[in-house]
Amino acid sequence: MTSTSPRLHPVLLSALCGLLLFGAWPLSPFTFLIFFAWVPLLLLGAKNKNKYVFFLSCLLAMLIWNIGSTWWIWNSTAAGAIGAIVANSFLMCLPLWGFHNFYHKYGAKIGLASFILFWLSFEYIHLSWQLSWPWLTLGNVFASTPEWIQWYEYTGASGGSLWVLLTNVLVFIAIKDWKRENNKEIITSSVTAALVIAFPIIISVIIHSNVGVAETATTNVVIVQPNVDPYEKFGSATIEDQVNNLVLLSEAQVDTSTRLVLWPETALPAAVMQSELQLTVVYQPVFDFVNRHTGITLQTGVETFKTYGTTKETNTARNNERDGTYYDAFNAAVSIKAGQPLQFYNKSKLVPGVETLPDWLLWLAAIFEQFGGTTGGYGKDKEAGIFKIEGNPYVTAPIICYESIYGDYITDYVRKGANLLTIITNDGWWANTPGHRQHLNYARLRAIETRRWIARSANTGISAVITDDGRLVLTKQWAEKGAIKFPIPPKEGETFYVKYGSLIFKVALLLMGTLLSYHLLNSLKRRFNKR
Repeated sequence: MTSTSPRLHPVLLSALCGLLLFGAWPLSPFTFLIFFAWVPLLLLGAKNKNKYVFFLSCLLAMLIWNIGSTWWIWNSTAAGAIGAIVANSFLMCLPLWGFHNFYHKYGAKIGLASFILFWLSFEYIHLSWQLSWPWLTLGNVFASTPEWIQWYEYTGASGGSLWVLLTNVLVFIAIKDWKRENNKEIITSSVTAALVIAFPIIISVIIHSNVGVAETATTNVVIVQPNVDPYEKFGSATIEDQVNNLVLLSEAQVDTSTRLVLWPETALPAAVMQSELQLTVVYQPVFDFVNRHTGITLQTGVETFKTYGTTKETNTARNNERDGTYYDAFNAAVSIKAGQPLQFYNKSKLVPGVETLPDWLLWLAAIFEQFGGTTGGYGKDKEAGIFKIEGNPYVTAPIICYESIYGDYITDYVRKGANLLTIITNDGWWANTPGHRQHLNYARLRAIETRRWIARSANTGISAVITDDGRLVLTKQWAEKGAIKFPIPPKEGETFYVKYGSLIFKVALLLMGTLLSYHLLNSLKRRFNKR
C-alpha cells in the first residue's frame, strides 16, 4: 500500500457516497441506489477517528449530492445557487458529524441510532426554520416511484427518510459482518436488510390495490399553460397580450360542466392593490370572461399590494416615500366568480434569499436582492387558506409553487376542508432542466399523503392532472402552449398523515433531545469527577 492511500481513501468513499445519492435522485431510474448510498460514509465514519477529516469528507459528499441534484438553480440566480448549495451542504454535515462523535464515544449501537435520529431531526428542523430548503429531504427520493410508497398516507415523506436511513444502517451492519467472516451473522443481517427493503414495497402494493380505483366526476377542471417566458412576462408591453392569451386558451376548453379554471402563478403580472383588482383596466378581459361563464370559478396567480397607512404593520412592509405610507407586496392567488366577492391567499412558504429573508438577516436585504430577490421580501399569510365558493363542488387549496414541497403544510389545507389540491407555479426560471420535473414529481407525494387529486398549472411546464395515488394522467410538457380539461373528482376524508402529521420526525426530535441530554450530563459528570 502506498503512503498516499490513507489520504485518498476518505476522498474516494465520500465521493462515492455523493455520487450514489445523486444517482438515486429523481429523475434517475436508479432509485434503488438510495438503499446503500450512505454506506461509504458510514464505513468511513466507523474507521476514521479524526473528526475533522470526517467532517471534510462529509462536506465533499454533500457538495457532490447538492451540485448534482440542484445545479439548475444557477439558471435563475448564479450567486444564489452558489450560496444555497454551499450553505445546504455545510448544514447537512452537522448531523453526520454528530453521528461520528457518538459512534466513537458510545459505540456502534448508539452511534448508528444517532445517525438515524440526528438526520431525521435535521430534516424536521430544515422544514421549519426561516432558511428552510427541504428539496433534498430523503423521503423525496421516491417521487418518481409512487408505487413504492403508497403508505405515505400514514407517514408522509418522513417515513421514506426513515426507510432510507434504516436500510443503509442494516446494509452497513451486513458489510461489517461479512468482513468479520461470521457466517451466521452475515445471513441474519443480510436477510434483515433485504426484508426491510422489500416489506414496505409489498405493503405499498397491497394498499394500492384499494386506492386509485377509477372514479367518475360530473364536473371538470380546465388547466391552462400559457407558455410565457418568465423573464419577459412582467414587461408592461406584453401584459395585455398575456391576459388575452389566457382567456383564449380557456375559452377553447370551457364547457357547461366546467366548474374551475386554473391559471398559473403570477398569470396576472401587473401588480395592483388587492382592493383595486376589479377596477384595473388591463384585467377587464378577465372579469368579462368570468361574467360570460357564470358557472365557473377562475383561480389564478397575481402580483398584488396591500397598504397599511402610516403604520408599519409587518417586518416586510415597505415605505412609500411619496406619501409616507407602508405597504406589502404579495405573490398571491385569487379566486374570481361572477357575483361573488374576490378571495385572496398570499403565498406563505416563501423561497429563502429570493422571496424572503429571516428576521435576523433583513439587514442584508440589499445584498440578497442581487441574487434575484426583492428588497425586504414579500409579505405573506400566516397560515394556509382555502377557496370555498358557493355552488362550486371544488374546495381548493391554492398552493403556490415552492409551497408544494412542504408535506405538513399541505395537510393544513385539507384539514380546513380542501377537496382538491391546486398547484400554481412558474418553474420557467430554471429553464428546461431537471428542476421543473423534480418539482412536478414532488407533487405526486402530496397526492398520496392527502389522498387528494391535484390540478397543477405551470407557466411554462409541466401542467398536469395527478390522481390520489400519485399517477400522472394528463400533462402539458415543457414549452407546450395549451389547456387541459379533465373530470376531477373532489375527495373527502382525512388520512392518518393529515390528522397527525409527521410523527416520525417528532419522535426522532424527542429521542435526539434525550441522546443529547445524556451526552451533556455524561460530560458534566466526567468534568466533576476530574476535580
